[in-house]
Formats: sequence, structure tokens, C-alpha cells
Amino acid sequence: MLAVAERPELRERSDDDVLEAATAEHRAVVSENARHFASLHRRRIDEGRTHYGIVLTSPRRFPRRKGLHRPLVSALRSLLLAHSTDDSLKDQLIWLA
Repeated sequence: MLAVAERPELRERSDDDVLEAATAEHRAVVSENARHFASLHRRRIDEGRTHYGIVLTSPRRFPRRKGLHRPLVSALRSLLLAHSTDDSLKDQLIWLA
């Protein structure tokens, strides 16, 4: 797992650029920006382009308060265990529960 904040070249970049970089590295994107990434997913599929997964989260379900990141990490771990191959999330849009 890698945060955009840890990648200086991705800071201040558009969501489309972030998805493009993640795709080039065969990585999924995890985001709370459901509306925008759902649109990017649909556009890529319509254009016949691929991505390696978009996982959407909700700040209500996974609040970002100090010390409360464990539920999000646990849910992501479970998702990865259920989808253990490198391309098992390929072209999928998933709401993390």
C-alpha cells in the first residue's frame, strides 16, 4: 500500500493522473472520492482501457480520526486476502464495506 502523499510526483495531480500511475504500476486506487472515481472507471471501461481496481470508501464508514484507522486497514486487508492475485481487482469498482 502506498499513499499519494508519499509520492511527491503525484501530489497535486488529477485523479485521472493518479489512476494512470496506479495502472502503470498494476496497483489499485483507494479513494473516498466516489463520484469522480466512479466516472473515471466508467470512462475507462467505455474506452476499452484497463485499470487494476478502484476501491471506494466512505468517511462515515471509515472515519479519519486519530486512532481510528484500524477498521479501514482491517477492511483493506480482508479485501486483499479475498483477491490475492495481482490482477484480481482488474477493472473492478468496489465499495469497501
